[in-house]
Amino acid sequence: MTRQRVPFLAFVVVVLAAGCTTAGRGGPATPQPTGGTPAVGPSSPPADPGETPDTPTGPTGSDPSATDYRVTYGWGVPTREARISHQVRLPVVPAPGPPLPLLVEVRVGDHPEENLTRITFAFRGGPPSYTLAYVPGVVADGTGDPVSLAGNAFLRIQFDPAQAHDEHGRVSVSESPGPRLDYPTLRGYALAGDFEGHVTHGLGLQVAPGSDQALPVRALELTRPDGTRVVAVDVRRG
Repeated sequence: MTRQRVPFLAFVVVVLAAGCTTAGRGGPATPQPTGGTPAVGPSSPPADPGETPDTPTGPTGSDPSATDYRVTYGWGVPTREARISHQVRLPVVPAPGPPLPLLVEVRVGDHPEENLTRITFAFRGGPPSYTLAYVPGVVADGTGDPVSLAGNAFLRIQFDPAQAHDEHGRVSVSESPGPRLDYPTLRGYALAGDFEGHVTHGLGLQVAPGSDQALPVRALELTRPDGTRVVAVDVRRG
C-alpha cells in the first residue's frame, strides 16, 4: 500500500484557519458585579432573595462624556433598607456657601428599549450617602405626616448629609418633575423632606392590582463634565 503525504503548505493553512475560528468565538471575560447589593463597605445589608446580577454598560440617555459610571445597587427589591455610603468631608465648600452636598436638579426619563424608567438626582459638592427602601407609605421628615403619592407601592430614597436649599434658605432645585407621572410603573414623585441634613424623596409605583410583588429597582452614579455628581434610580417598567 502506498502512503499518501499531505503537502506542508496545506497543513499550515488548516492550522491557521482553525486558530482564527477559535479566536472569533471568544474574548476577554466581562466582570460581573454582585447584583442587588450595595457595593460600598460592610455596613450594606445582604442581598434580598431573587436579586439578579447587573453588568454596567454605560448610562442610558446621559451625556456620553460623563465619567465614573458605576452601579451601586444591582437590580433587586430593597425590602430592607439598602445603604450606599460615601465619605463626605464637611463643609463641601467654604462659607458662606452651602456646607452639605446641594441638590440642584431632579429629572425623569423613560427608556422602553431597556425596560426601565429612570429618575436622577444631581448634586454639587460631591455625592452624599443614600438609602433605598420599600415602605408601606412615605411620611414627611420632621412632622411624620403622610405624603400623597400615586400608585400602590412606595419607594423611599433618602440622602445624607445633603440639603435642597441654598445659604439663604431658598430652594436650590432648578428642575423637578410634577407629582403625577404617566410612566408604565413610575406614577408619582414627591419631596418628603429637607430637614436636618437629610433630603428625602418618595416614589409611587404601580404594580398589578392585588399583587404582592414589588418591582425591581437599581441605583447607579456618574459624574458630569462640570463635576456635578448624579445618583440615578431605575425602575423596571413591568
